[in-house]
Amino acid sequence: MQRASRFFAVTVLIAPLAFARPAAAIDAPYEAGLLRIAEVMGSLHFLRNLCGDKGDQWRQTMERLLAAENPDAERRARFIASFNRGYRSFEGTYARCTASATEAISRYTVEGENLARDLASRYGN
Repeated sequence: MQRASRFFAVTVLIAPLAFARPAAAIDAPYEAGLLRIAEVMGSLHFLRNLCGDKGDQWRQTMERLLAAENPDAERRARFIASFNRGYRSFEGTYARCTASATEAISRYTVEGENLARDLASRYGN
């Protein structure tokens, strides 16, 4: 749970990265990382609820990321699609919490934490 809290905190710190808008034709260098974080949050949203941690923590975190990014409609759709892809990738695999689902939670938490820390250190103010 503490690892999830650190991931959440770092994610909130990197959210303002997109305030400097690049040219529309070229994605910011951190865009792929933010989209992957959105996918990780979708995966965690499904898995954590499946394994008994009921709540909307990861959906709310995604909403805060979107609010901080304030993306145009196309970019917003890409963030939402990434979140939903993460959610659906496990929704089709797991009907109940298993040891492998618990392991996936651990791995995705570590991946998200590492991505958030890397983006914050590279592109944060």
